[in-house]
Amino acid sequence: MKVVTFGEIMLRLATPGYLRFNQADHLAATFGGGEANVAVSLANFGIPVDFVTRLPKNDIAESCVKDLRKYGVGVNQIVYGGDRIGIYFLETGAVSRGSKVIYDRAHSAISEIKSGMIDWDQVFDGVNWFHWTGITPAISQGAADVCLEAIRKANEKGITVSCDLNYRKNLWNYGKKAGEVMPALVAGTDVILGNEEDAEKVLGIKPEGVDVTGGHVEATAYESVSKQIRTKFPRCKKVITTLRGSINANHNSWSGVLWDGKTLFEAPTYQITDIVDRVGGGDSFMGGLIYGLLTYTGDDQKALNFAVAASCLKHTIYGDYNQVTVDEVEKLMGGDDSGRVVR
Repeated sequence: MKVVTFGEIMLRLATPGYLRFNQADHLAATFGGGEANVAVSLANFGIPVDFVTRLPKNDIAESCVKDLRKYGVGVNQIVYGGDRIGIYFLETGAVSRGSKVIYDRAHSAISEIKSGMIDWDQVFDGVNWFHWTGITPAISQGAADVCLEAIRKANEKGITVSCDLNYRKNLWNYGKKAGEVMPALVAGTDVILGNEEDAEKVLGIKPEGVDVTGGHVEATAYESVSKQIRTKFPRCKKVITTLRGSINANHNSWSGVLWDGKTLFEAPTYQITDIVDRVGGGDSFMGGLIYGLLTYTGDDQKALNFAVAASCLKHTIYGDYNQVTVDEVEKLMGGDDSGRVVR
């Protein structure tokens, strides 16, 4: 089995600890981005995976490629061109003050990508699964076109396609709204992940009876949303929703549901009381879900439980990437959340 993910990877510049931007005299530099984060998760779980993007030919991009290679992610399908890699700045929130992200990704190499720049026939040789997110078509019309190009080629080859709807209102600024672009891409997708805001802003499907501000989310409220998605996009086989209850910036409840058209599966709920880094939490869920669906064939409950446990652990890891093992995830799935020292 082999997976391909496609999207933008960025230089991440974060303030130390809980410092605000105006307090920090230095920033910690790492790399991250939705689809790259999924790729790293899968590589950590032992799944062969290639990450496809467009990068400039400079030292920062080379450092990024070496970073991906360090985690076992295939980088041979990356194409080169353009002048810069995108950047995002992160200020980590605490208690009642939320985290803040500032993007500096205009005119990045991938934002200037055009149809035909990637040989998808070659990229998809021997591939079983293709993953994309709603972040990529939000970057530019060119990125949206190439994403659609990839989805159609994957459909042609019988490759399973998954997406994380990942609505980011600050990115849709090239003259198109998410609702104008995303439906054509989602139509070619087999496995869809999203939350209540994604469903409404991206697909025009509004959940009923959902309140995520009080720390409690009613999982069954998403069944109607899942049914609407499957009706609107008949190719879709599974709809998955992450259930995050935000008590405050440091304390979230975390779970998920999966609807396969007949049964609504619900995972256990974890109380994450001392979050280290929640950026990349959804990506770690997606990485865990893909691993689970590929590995626990026919057992959607176990696949969902793995995804939720994997992403729960990600909240304890600094940086975008989820650097945990299958054994650690399965240990948590088994009920061991003691955090005791392993000797």
